[in-house]
Amino acid sequence: MLDENIVAVSPSTTYRMLKRAGLLNIWNRTGKSTKGTGFVQPTVPNEHWHTDIKYVNFKGTFLFLISVIDGYSRYIVHHELRMNMQEYDVQITIQRALEKFPCVKPRLISDNGSQYISKDFSEFIKLAGLQHVKTSIAYPQANGKIERYHKTINEECLRTTSLIDLDDAREQVVAFVNKYNTERLHSALFYLTPEDLLLGRVHEKIIERNVKLEQAKLNRFEVRNAS
Repeated sequence: MLDENIVAVSPSTTYRMLKRAGLLNIWNRTGKSTKGTGFVQPTVPNEHWHTDIKYVNFKGTFLFLISVIDGYSRYIVHHELRMNMQEYDVQITIQRALEKFPCVKPRLISDNGSQYISKDFSEFIKLAGLQHVKTSIAYPQANGKIERYHKTINEECLRTTSLIDLDDAREQVVAFVNKYNTERLHSALFYLTPEDLLLGRVHEKIIERNVKLEQAKLNRFEVRNAS
């Protein structure tokens, strides 16, 4: 609402009001694990890409959502909703992601699914000039960014709509991904969009918000004095 010039309220005020209304407890049901905190987070876009496969219920069978997410910005670089999840399907997804950013060589992070540990996939990674990092079998949370995204698309798209046919399913996923990348705000990203971080608009957006908040304070001060 701040970005859309609807209302200007600071994060601290928003937090205080939510706490007073008892609406923060729903986000504090589980404690944080300290395991894996030694993982070095990316500091720029296209330094780490995470990839994973999600099963999608479809007319008594499954489709397979294969996604690639940028670890820094959480931007969905590319996705494919496919009828199979063989090595070829994964390779196609990653190759098309690379074609969108032809000059980057990210570290590719995946779990230990059969598609990602096959000889064919290793050859593909070698030819692409990428470094492949597989998560620990005992600690799959290291790929948690894309797992969280798959949970989000499941809760906000796949479980809330009917998939009429394959074309319709793909259109709905494309629409959600576009909204996720360009409109949906993330608390871990300063309440900005993945596109904002990908395109380096963080500083500009934060300055713009601070200007609006300062102007709102001035307006409230003037109204109080006038009354």
